[in-house]
Amino acid sequence: MTGITISLTRLPHGAGLPLPAYETEQSAGMDIRAAVTDPVDIPPGGRALIPTGFKMALPRGFEAQIRPRSGLALKNGVTLPNTPGTIDADYRGEVGIILLNLGAESFRVARGDRIAQMVIAPVLQAAWQEVSALDETARGDGGFGSTGVTERAG
Repeated sequence: MTGITISLTRLPHGAGLPLPAYETEQSAGMDIRAAVTDPVDIPPGGRALIPTGFKMALPRGFEAQIRPRSGLALKNGVTLPNTPGTIDADYRGEVGIILLNLGAESFRVARGDRIAQMVIAPVLQAAWQEVSALDETARGDGGFGSTGVTERAG
């Protein structure tokens, strides 16, 4: 497996917390923990920006994608409103996680809770080429359900 090295600075309020980490050998995403000093309660329908306690310098040509944790979404209705969130290679501020509570009850974020996952991915930058017509495909301009819905058995 090929990897990259990412420079990271731990902030004072992140002291003592584990750095982002892969929880299993083949994990795609690293778990990110909350670096709150006091618990944060997010009411139903509410959202909060949760600090992580670190900054990083991604290498040129990479991004960090911030994604929800499936367990939080299923068990508590907690997700990320801008999923996936993108951290660009030239950003040098603290990584913050916006949590959205779609659940029926208030959700408490405590120090050290695993609140999101981060996937490091390569980035290609595109250039536009304006043309007078596009090539034809079997699908054409069909979208928004144009390929149909399969019927469920049962």
